[in-house]
Amino acid sequence: MLVIVGYLVVLGSVFGGFVMAGGHLAALLQPIELLMIGGAAAGAFLVGSGPKVMKATFKALPGIVKGSKYNKALYMELLALLFEILAKVRKEGLMSIESDVEEPDKSPLFSKYPGVSSDHHIVEFITDYLRLMVGGNLNAMEIENLMDNEIETHHNEGHVPVAAFAKLADGMPAFGIVAAVMGVVHTMESVGIPPAELGMLIAHALVGTFLGILLSYGFVAPISTLLENKLIESSKVFDCVKVTLLASLNGYAPQVAVEFGRKVLYSTERPGFLELEEHVKQTKNKPG
Repeated sequence: MLVIVGYLVVLGSVFGGFVMAGGHLAALLQPIELLMIGGAAAGAFLVGSGPKVMKATFKALPGIVKGSKYNKALYMELLALLFEILAKVRKEGLMSIESDVEEPDKSPLFSKYPGVSSDHHIVEFITDYLRLMVGGNLNAMEIENLMDNEIETHHNEGHVPVAAFAKLADGMPAFGIVAAVMGVVHTMESVGIPPAELGMLIAHALVGTFLGILLSYGFVAPISTLLENKLIESSKVFDCVKVTLLASLNGYAPQVAVEFGRKVLYSTERPGFLELEEHVKQTKNKPG
């Protein structure tokens, strides 16, 4: 929703200011200029992007109009789930969570936390490292290194559409100049026509530069920034799981381990200590 509002503000400010200054909007309506800039940008994107980049970029597009799902409620669910898993391990041993890890979709533990269970990336990350804890001989340092590598891979993959939109935004002003130069060439071909018509041709040519800059900094570049912010948010949830599980591996009690996880969250989503404690008590007694 904010994306649409932002675009409307951009358009209203630019075109509204132009009209208030005495300009005529009809002079800016140049579909040929848009075709040249948009077509050149699309062609350059095809040349510079392989199938994987294109697939990742188009897959990321629907997310720009959706709000973030990484809110306080989700993190409280996540920490409550981790607490319950670690408490079960501490009480009954690592083998007690084997069935939960192997089939999380059928697990009574995971079913109590639908917000977390609906995100297969989070569930996969949790179960993969719980599986290593159950059946592997890796120590905490080795698991931490593996987690860091996986989180880095996730970040690099998520950065693909960010970089694609950033490069596209960088090229738009240049394509605007190309369209403007083409307009100037056409104008120079028309030397000898009445001055009023010549002035119109020059104005039309300059619209190309204007559109290239507007599309770049007003529309495409903000998408890159938004996707980057969403990527950072999506990585934070893995950091939370990582810190909590490592704290447990290092011998801390479940109550302390989830506190480690709570501390890595941003202040805007981080629940209070007592708030989280109360939530854990409520969900722990909820039937699976």
